[in-house]
Amino acid sequence: MAALDLQEQEQLEALKAWWKDNGTKLLGVLLIVTVAMGGWRGWQYYQHKQSGEAVTLYAGFVQQLASNDAKRLNDAAAAVMDQYASTSYAPRAALLAARVNEQSKDAARAKTQLQWVIDHAVEAALKDVARLRLAALLLDEKNYADALKLLEAGHPASFDGLYADLKGDVLSAQGKATEARAAYQLAYGKTDAKSKYRNLIQVKLDALGEAK
Repeated sequence: MAALDLQEQEQLEALKAWWKDNGTKLLGVLLIVTVAMGGWRGWQYYQHKQSGEAVTLYAGFVQQLASNDAKRLNDAAAAVMDQYASTSYAPRAALLAARVNEQSKDAARAKTQLQWVIDHAVEAALKDVARLRLAALLLDEKNYADALKLLEAGHPASFDGLYADLKGDVLSAQGKATEARAAYQLAYGKTDAKSKYRNLIQVKLDALGEAK
């Protein structure tokens, strides 16, 4: 029994010695882990809170879509974009507002909103749509170089037909018939055979005439 007590005493002394050497480091690690976990939970709460508030503000923006009041619409979109830029609602508000501004011939504001989506959206598909629409506006302004630069950006295969078709429009406007034809042919091949949009691409190809 005495031997056992002595063994336990030796183990206790060894534990004390180990704690003296390593206890501070261990507590430091535990503190870091605890703070990190608390920070993660705090971030999750913040994200959830941000998302909930963004939904409310976005809902208010959507209501303005039917108001036909450009100022109120753009102010509502700006509020979502400024306050909740990291949420998925901000780029959607920007895209919808840009569409309204395109229709009302406010190209300058629409371009700013589309560029914001390209610069800030997390979802690649939203960036792809914004690039297409911004390139179309630049084409209208005869800013062919910048339009083509946007259309050269990487994008998913599902966007190949749309990008190639718009590229054909830009090249055609520049009088580059051979290059435009190649772009339209690519667009035609990448577009669903049952799509009416494919017929429009064929019309553009026919308008260019036969390759020389």
